[in-house]
Amino acid sequence: MALLVLVRHGQSQWNLENRFTGDVDVDLTVLGRQEASRAGEKLKEIAFDAAFTSVLKRAQETLQLILEQSRHPIVPIFMNKALNERNYGQLQGLNKTETAKKFGEAQVELWRRSFDIAPPGGESLKDTAARVIPYYQEFIEPLLKLNQNVLIVAHGNSLRALMMFIEQISQADIAGLDIPTSAPISYRFDAKFGLVKMGYL
Repeated sequence: MALLVLVRHGQSQWNLENRFTGDVDVDLTVLGRQEASRAGEKLKEIAFDAAFTSVLKRAQETLQLILEQSRHPIVPIFMNKALNERNYGQLQGLNKTETAKKFGEAQVELWRRSFDIAPPGGESLKDTAARVIPYYQEFIEPLLKLNQNVLIVAHGNSLRALMMFIEQISQADIAGLDIPTSAPISYRFDAKFGLVKMGYL
């Protein structure tokens, strides 16, 4: 059975500072690197045929730290901005708590968790899905259909969009989905590309 593993990058500096990061290119923290290495420990026995990541360094470094733990040869790595975190527009760099005080918690929650409401000047989850899913269908799904094992290291919202597609999660339910940093999520597909098993490793 083909295996797909999704991993959100480790804690970034702006995660630590409780700031809207979006597609700003920030570094991992020391904890973030430790998280990535722990994810690698969980995945070290899996022989991946390909790995995909965004063009942002926090995801790329997380992937490298994961692969450093692997007992198998280094796999080909594909980087593409289609897997980048959503753009948070005018919120990028702002403290989340202070932003909630300014605009109201309910409004900020809509910007952060809803499917089709975008923050000012930024992308909604719907917008993010519009680039993530076509990329997945064109470049990743064909590998899975060839029974290959694929690793994707990306971001909270790009992975939420992908999980929504794979698991057929509703627009209402996606609001409650939060992905922990560096916690591998696995999907197993049968010979007819039916989803047969999923869960955290």
